[in-house]
Amino acid sequence: MSGGQTGADRAALDWAMVMEIEHGGWCPQGRRAEDGIIPTCYHLQETPSSAYAQRTEWNIRDSDATVILSLSSLLGGGTLLTQQLAQQIEKPWIHLHAGMGIQNGAAHLHQFVSQFSIKVLNIAGPRQSEEPTIGEFLTQVMNTAFTRND
Repeated sequence: MSGGQTGADRAALDWAMVMEIEHGGWCPQGRRAEDGIIPTCYHLQETPSSAYAQRTEWNIRDSDATVILSLSSLLGGGTLLTQQLAQQIEKPWIHLHAGMGIQNGAAHLHQFVSQFSIKVLNIAGPRQSEEPTIGEFLTQVMNTAFTRND
């Protein structure tokens, strides 16, 4: 589950599609994103509002837990809002950043998903204009975490 914004959101949705995992989530009314309209290949539902915050809140609400992936160890903007809303809604969340390394981040994610028996995972992070290579980091972490032989 993800919101369809450029960067981490789209990388998560692309990863799910490549892995043939059901994907979805909420996006702002009008399928609004920083690069225009979110393509229809992403199976997202529009919120009543065009505000990004409603999409963020509804994706947290409708998932079992949230993982925030970023290159920076410090959260800001929408990624910080994601953390704050997950805490407010009292949903499990974890923040993985590039400073942890791919292997360590993947191990933490795999453990997190197992610990909370997560079936629907909300994946969030910075948009592409904020962290241009976030998609590569996210894809590497996801591949490492979920292509294990266990």
